[in-house]
Amino acid sequence: MGKRLENKIALITGGAAGFGKGTAAVLKREGAKVYISDINKEGGEKVASELGVSFFEHDVTDPERWQEVIAEIKTADNQLNILVNNAGIGYMGDVEGTTNEAWDLVHKVDLDSVFYGCKYALPLMRDSGNGSIINISSIFGLVAGQKRTVYSMTKFGVEGLTKGMALDLAKYNIRVNTVCPTFVVTPMTKKFLKDKKFKRETLNNIPLGRFAELSEVSSAVVFLASDAASMITGTSLLIDGGWTAK
Repeated sequence: MGKRLENKIALITGGAAGFGKGTAAVLKREGAKVYISDINKEGGEKVASELGVSFFEHDVTDPERWQEVIAEIKTADNQLNILVNNAGIGYMGDVEGTTNEAWDLVHKVDLDSVFYGCKYALPLMRDSGNGSIINISSIFGLVAGQKRTVYSMTKFGVEGLTKGMALDLAKYNIRVNTVCPTFVVTPMTKKFLKDKKFKRETLNNIPLGRFAELSEVSSAVVFLASDAASMITGTSLLIDGGWTAK
């Protein structure tokens, strides 16, 4: 059986750890040439060396840096088939308790960066003749959660951006979807899951009774990037153990 992503060029933001690192490994295994980007230069270079992929130091909230990254990929490969907007930060807080500074940061990292990625990658993806944009969202982009109001605002925005772009880009054979995980044990979520009460309450919301694995998220990304998902656009692939079915 052949590799599903042979001759594809992929860019994954937030590739120095967690979802990004796991996804980069699977995309490469499936035959794609992989670029990862991250604001964490040391971590990104380490992962790039470990996986045998290329790395860009990249502040995803900076539109000028986005243009530079895409230009470098164009120079090297003259195509981009897969964009995974994975970079993001977690945040717990309601509207009243959130400072303006915290709001600005969450909004810039979790929503603005996705917009910039789509905007500046689009011309190269369009020239490539096909493409798959996969935005890493969350169950909190589809349902509300206590102390998740501000975070949900950004993820609901990602869901709206995804659906609108799916309609706009269908004529170019560019598909746009989201992956929406429940809690996954990563370096970013470990600090929340140390709270035993929070961990117990979270597991009670997941009918399958466990957290998602990184491999389950990366497998979903690979599926959406592949020709097996060629008729899928404008949708949200839930990796939530039944959370949103209730």
